[in-house]
Amino acid sequence: MSGHSPFIQRIEHVLDWLRSLCILLSSIALVVLVTTFGWLVFGRYVLNVTPTWVEQLALLLICYVAFLGAAAGIRDDTHIGVTLFRDMMPVRVQKVLMIAIDLILAAFGGIMLFAGTVLMQFGWDTLLPMLNIPETFRTLAITSCGALIFLFAGLRGLIRILTFQDWAPETELKES
Repeated sequence: MSGHSPFIQRIEHVLDWLRSLCILLSSIALVVLVTTFGWLVFGRYVLNVTPTWVEQLALLLICYVAFLGAAAGIRDDTHIGVTLFRDMMPVRVQKVLMIAIDLILAAFGGIMLFAGTVLMQFGWDTLLPMLNIPETFRTLAITSCGALIFLFAGLRGLIRILTFQDWAPETELKES
């Protein structure tokens, strides 16, 4: 989207930065996850002392890996989708369908954000076993993913609406 206004280019730049941050945080969580499981194996088989907190930390980290990765996938448009019928439509209809999909994804993200916020409030008084931190830290992954999906898909849909004449679906771009 290089031919767009500086404002839209700046929005795209910020969204790309947020996507990169999601991938970085997911990657760090994955490295910590692998490292702690290495410690679990070492502790269990070498030291003969099993660190019991590793399982709970793994459950927490896997939430962040999955949800932040999913949000980055929405930004990159690499989420699962069936495009057969959309791709058979005329270009104008394809564009409208792509905007509708973005808005539906944004609505889904908004629901995740709302439900995650309710879960965070509900889980504040419950501690994760072995870690002794509020359950809210686990549901923060859901809430942040919902916010990011709402932001990524919603702004992409809005940008597509504002620049309707200037862009073409990827299938059209590949054929050119």
